[in-house]
Amino acid sequence: MYRYDEFDQQFVAQRAAQFRRQVSRRLAGELTEDQFRPLRLMNGLYLQLHAYMLRVNTPYGTLSSRQMRQLAHVARKYDRGFGHFTTRQNIQYNWIKLAEAPDAIADLGEVGVTSIQSSGNCVRNITSDQYAGCARDELADPRVYCELLRQYSFLHPEFSYLPRKFKIAITGSPNDRAAVAVHDIGMRMHNNERGEMGFEVLVGGGLGRTPYIGQTIRKWLAPEHLLSYVEAILRVYNMHGRRDNIHKARIKIIVNQMGIDKFRELVDQEWEQTKDGVLKVPDDEVARIKAYFAPPPYEKLADGKAELTMLRKADPIFDRWVRGNVVDHKVPGYAIVNVSLKAPGRVPGDITAETMDAVADLADRYSFGEIRVNHRQNLVLVDVKQSELHELWQKLVALELATPNLGLLTDIICCPGLDYCALANARAIPIAQDIAHAFSDIDEIQRIGHFTINISGCMNACGHHHVGHIGILGVDKRGEEFFQLTLGGSSDQHASLGDRLGPGLPQAEVPGAIRKIVDTYFTMRANDERFIDTYRRVGIEPFKVSVYGAETARAH
Repeated sequence: MYRYDEFDQQFVAQRAAQFRRQVSRRLAGELTEDQFRPLRLMNGLYLQLHAYMLRVNTPYGTLSSRQMRQLAHVARKYDRGFGHFTTRQNIQYNWIKLAEAPDAIADLGEVGVTSIQSSGNCVRNITSDQYAGCARDELADPRVYCELLRQYSFLHPEFSYLPRKFKIAITGSPNDRAAVAVHDIGMRMHNNERGEMGFEVLVGGGLGRTPYIGQTIRKWLAPEHLLSYVEAILRVYNMHGRRDNIHKARIKIIVNQMGIDKFRELVDQEWEQTKDGVLKVPDDEVARIKAYFAPPPYEKLADGKAELTMLRKADPIFDRWVRGNVVDHKVPGYAIVNVSLKAPGRVPGDITAETMDAVADLADRYSFGEIRVNHRQNLVLVDVKQSELHELWQKLVALELATPNLGLLTDIICCPGLDYCALANARAIPIAQDIAHAFSDIDEIQRIGHFTINISGCMNACGHHHVGHIGILGVDKRGEEFFQLTLGGSSDQHASLGDRLGPGLPQAEVPGAIRKIVDTYFTMRANDERFIDTYRRVGIEPFKVSVYGAETARAH
């Protein structure tokens, strides 16, 4: 696991002291809100509906148990006893007092956690696969290159004021768990025809008001050119990105208006000037960073699947959890455990300070003190002995963290919506709770199989509704909350944007509409076909008819 060095620690402490002075000036009336706004955003502090919100980075989704305990401390001391994990693998606190924000930031800095560049028109928190370094299907550990990019982009003077925010994601697996295709830059590690590891580079992905799936700008990029090529993309974007219209400022707009071939030509022209210069990454630098990600002291264990099979046969509830939430590890005798933050009735992604402390304790006991955050707002313990799975499961059950719904219908992505966000048109959290209540039978949702629901309270798409198998978007119709449904979205290696199903529905009708969609899927799927495959085979029409009726479906 990466250990932040002395430079990081010193800088974070200095930035906290600087921000403390800025907050004091704002509270004294020496700065207006317009003057203060860019300063607070540089430190991840937003002004929401009811209070300030502090967004805290968790680079590539990795936390130590010590850091998790400090997150709990901040939730307890400066918030209302909880935090909210987001689709950016970050954590947000929704009830921060301005006068106390510098103290919270300073406390986080003590354990190498920062809110710097979690907002603003800069390179944001770089995200990755939550199983990185442990996945059996992984080509190489992407966190090494995430960290290389983090160090390169952190406070980069040329890219601190981009036309708009900028997001990067990397996956090291052919099974994309990092949603790379919906990022400004997405990278997929793969071998070329000579067997050399490199990156497929995608550019121009993103959701929000104008969603796009990223396009391949380079099929294979050598690791030594990672920084120079990313910088070439950023420079072209910085020069050509619009600054006169916030809705047309993201790189996805430029790429799709200009065309990927023209954009590639401009990037290649820029890159030719720098590719063999100071940004060329030496092997020694990769080795230096890789050393920080050295594997923990795994024991040489016999494969424990026989004993595990006996326990599963003896306890169907345990078996259901293993089937749903446990993933194979690349090291024999170990397993990857997904910790669900989607218990029935809970707010997706929310976690209390007491539960953070408990998860930290479990990480110390069962997973070398490490916790991961995934983009679906759950947690992961990546290094659990197979022989200790049953014991860990019992403790997760006691904490209500053992809901066996990973990747299933109630594993819902949900933004805070109008309960907190000043930009939202509708509440997202009650919709998620309604759906979880309507589909509370675990056996049923496991029969339904892989099925994602993503909910956003507005077109900014913080809930990634465009790429849910069912996407739900909150809209305001003459002062009333309605919800538009889309079908067929996906954020994996076969990423796609959902198709709009029809007119918006009132909140009370949304669970029933999803029930109709599920029932139609059951009647049309072939064998054990996944919902997304059935949808791509039969199209939207049968689902539209089932929800709206034939006459309304024809009209829309």
